Amino acid sequence: MDLIKALPKVELHVHLEGAFSAARIVELAGKSGVPLPRPIDRFFEFDGLGEFLTLLDWWCGLVRTEEDAELLAYDFARHLSADGIVYAEVITNPTHWSGLPLEPLITAFGAGFGRAHAEGHTDCRLNLSILRGQSAEEALELVEWMGSRRPDRVVGLSVDGNEAATGRTGERFAPAYARAHELGFGLTAHAGESSGPEGVWDALDLLHVSRIDHGVRAAEDPELVRRLADERVTLNICLSSNLSLVYPALREHPIGLLHKAGVPVTINTDDPLMLGVTLAGEMDMAAEHLGWDISDLAAATHRAVDAAFCSAEEKNRLHAAVIAFAGSLT
Repeated sequence: MDLIKALPKVELHVHLEGAFSAARIVELAGKSGVPLPRPIDRFFEFDGLGEFLTLLDWWCGLVRTEEDAELLAYDFARHLSADGIVYAEVITNPTHWSGLPLEPLITAFGAGFGRAHAEGHTDCRLNLSILRGQSAEEALELVEWMGSRRPDRVVGLSVDGNEAATGRTGERFAPAYARAHELGFGLTAHAGESSGPEGVWDALDLLHVSRIDHGVRAAEDPELVRRLADERVTLNICLSSNLSLVYPALREHPIGLLHKAGVPVTINTDDPLMLGVTLAGEMDMAAEHLGWDISDLAAATHRAVDAAFCSAEEKNRLHAAVIAFAGSLT
């Protein structure tokens, strides 16, 4: 485990909405004079994705000042750094943060991440996410704002939310994704978790993403698996998260099937503080399940670098750090 922690890791599927510890929730609720909706020792227990998203809206709504938003991002970057993560693309969905308008919210997050990086902590970038229940016009408005403001550290566009509740939304958001591509932002999407394989097909054919967050239910469609492998579409997989919502046991998780089929897979945490996991721990779980050693985990990290939305120069530096680490082991 110490060796995995020392590996200079890259994470591509992690949510700032999942950066709240129980202590931070109590602190912010007390500061705002808001009663807790349930005992804090049961706060992170939920029955399905719908209940989870309702709770998530509540605790994100406790962030009501730019100072609190900046500190949340700063502390999260420090938390990731303590786990040996050198680069992370953090997803945030502005619709969850009802306490602040879009511009001061994203500016504060960028400032917090920038301050942490300047102090030597994880280099965190932002992927702004559309909520599946939003309209096509709202999605396009977000993208146009991204293009006109070019907020610090924002590198990509995502979409998330409960596909089982909203149905297929790829056609609705295709114009926003096309515009984001024109503006030079990276494209990813949550798919193949609360949806089946059809969500992954839509992400590929309608949103034209270069990578997919989760994507695990693609394993139910052999033709789709072949396409993902042939086109080298990376799936950013989160084992513990999938076990809490999709698969009852690790032996039923399809990461091994996908990897053996040649689909590029990476290991991620999704909502680490809420789930009580770390990236090092998730990698350790993957290694034990798949029979991987540290060289396999380094290879997964190289795949994450390849799929990242940073510059070629930054990718070269990240690859070099992983190669140097592997070289130090021989």
